[in-house]
Amino acid sequence: MKKKKGYTSIGYIMNRCCIWNLRAHFVACLGRKMSTINDVSRLAGVSKATVSRVLSGSRGVKEASRQAVLKAVEELNYRPNVIAQSLLSQSTGCIGVICAQDNINQTTGYLYALEKHLSQSQKHLLLRFANTKAGVMSALEELTCGLCDDILIIGARFPLDISDENIVLVDCAESDTLNSIQFDHAFAAETACNFLISQGRRQIALIHPDISGSADQVLLGYKHALEKSFLPFNRNLVFMDDTTSSVALQVLLNNATTLNFNALLVADEQEAQRVIPQLQAFNKSVPGDIMVFSLAGSLQLPGIPKIPAIEYSMDAMAARIVSWLNEKTQSVLGSCVVRGDLIIPEMVKR
Repeated sequence: MKKKKGYTSIGYIMNRCCIWNLRAHFVACLGRKMSTINDVSRLAGVSKATVSRVLSGSRGVKEASRQAVLKAVEELNYRPNVIAQSLLSQSTGCIGVICAQDNINQTTGYLYALEKHLSQSQKHLLLRFANTKAGVMSALEELTCGLCDDILIIGARFPLDISDENIVLVDCAESDTLNSIQFDHAFAAETACNFLISQGRRQIALIHPDISGSADQVLLGYKHALEKSFLPFNRNLVFMDDTTSSVALQVLLNNATTLNFNALLVADEQEAQRVIPQLQAFNKSVPGDIMVFSLAGSLQLPGIPKIPAIEYSMDAMAARIVSWLNEKTQSVLGSCVVRGDLIIPEMVKR
């Protein structure tokens, strides 16, 4: 009898363990192979149609069923078959991004913001780099052959003749295209000059090589600010040809007796990073003797003084782009102009 009781006791314990671990055992067995929607359906105790509705974000699913599906997905580490979904929806879920600019800081900012907002909409980023028109067109031809639903071209400084409604130009040279987001460079330059003038800096030099494709707009804003403050326009303080920023600054420094200036506008934070050490080498303190202002992005580097700048919110821009991509059947992006924010370091404020 003791033997029988022992057997019964062991059998009872084994039976309870099986019940307690059945779910874990089921998950572990499935872990040896790639789980499917059928596995999620069985584990969650709902139909495959319900699983599909939950994963696609559709409405009309009971909260208990939705939670069961999400829990099963997590336990099974289930990943939807992207290829199958693409065939059914006629959509890849991929957004192509062609980066055509050399400013690594701005490029990093764009990609980080875009990746964050695209992932929130269950979209994926497919990246290509190109710094010539031929390179951009080659990347465009590759990405539009069924790989991506839409394409973003960022920072191209050469004209692009594109009429495809699924292509968006972001901060590119002005082109005839259906969808584009441009920076208001004239507003940025006018804001910068007004700030510098408010700080008592009335002799403002401008170094902005035309490689960016926005020199005309920058010059327009620069002139407007001077006119509104009744300041004369000195052409000798403006450098907008292909001369490098270091050469242009050296011309200013070599002629300091006749070309007196106490403020300097540059295209972006990379140009500021180049000119500040050059000014310091000639015993010009920044911002004491000369206040440097970046028209696109601020500096936060050790050994380099913080400077006032215009900054464009990459996060807000990315959110706007992704919102349009999600709703473009109901709306048209068209040509959109974005204005930057004035950033003033504490050390510069009065």
